[in-house]
Order: sequence, then C-alpha cells, then structure tokens
Amino acid sequence: MRAGAGADRGRLIQKVSSTRAFARIAPHVIPVLDRIVHRLTGGRAMLSTQLLPGLVLTSTGARSGQVRRTPLACVPEKERGTWLLVGSNFGRERHPGWTANLRRHPAAWITYRGRDIPVRARQLEGAERDEAWEELLRFWPPYAVYQGRIDRRIRVFRLERREAD
Repeated sequence: MRAGAGADRGRLIQKVSSTRAFARIAPHVIPVLDRIVHRLTGGRAMLSTQLLPGLVLTSTGARSGQVRRTPLACVPEKERGTWLLVGSNFGRERHPGWTANLRRHPAAWITYRGRDIPVRARQLEGAERDEAWEELLRFWPPYAVYQGRIDRRIRVFRLERREAD
C-alpha cells in the first residue's frame, strides 16, 4: 500500500459521510451494527471505531426513564481526561434523542475501550462551545457540512468522570 493511501481513504470516508444519502441511511444502519459488534466482542469493539473513536453511552431516557444504550463517535480529550460528544444526528433536522437524555439526566455511564466509566455530561455553551467546536472540526471536518445543512445549532457535550453511584 502506498504511503498516502490511509490519508486518501480518510478523505474519501469524510466526503461520503458528508452526503445527504449517508445522512439518510447511516442512522439506521451504523448504530445497529455497532450494537451487535459491541455485544459480540464483550464491549471491546464497534465497527464505527474503524473510522472514529467511539463509546457506548448508557443514559436514562428523558421521558421514559428507561435505560438507553447508544453507540456514538467521540473525541477523547486526553489532556483533560474527558470526551466530547456531538449531537449532529448526521446533519438531520432533529436533535438526537440521547442529547435530551443527557440534558435531563446528566449522570451517565460510558463504555470506552472495554471499560465502564461513570460520567457527568455538560452541554457546552458560549466561548467554551466555540472552542470545542473548532477542535471538533479539526478532528472531523464533516461536522461543518452537517451544521450548514440544518437550522438548529448542533449540541456539544463534554463528559467528565464522576464517582460511581
């Protein structure tokens, strides 16, 4: 494989993930496949982590109060020991349900690299959100395409470790 093949593949994946067709199909396919692979590997792997780092968020439903498990891409902030989550919903008009769950019940759990970690979610606003958004765009440029396609402002959360209940 030539030296730039990985970078070429990454650009191709970003281009495909920015399309409207991807936004229509991916929300129905990727989470299902991620849940299956996550379950089969005992929480050690998800298909989507071949493209981006990922985790499984375990939260409480905003309306139902039921436990909800959602595989999500994340941006690990190694220097802070935190994770950023983006409620892009693949550039679709509605906020993803997990964002309402975290707004209502910020105490949650994540499974990251096979480890269960208790976290507290905080929706970012103002300058803090702007700074995180710039970091997110450097990490995954298609977020700008998603934001440009919709009228709502994409929600951004920072997950911080907390003591277990």
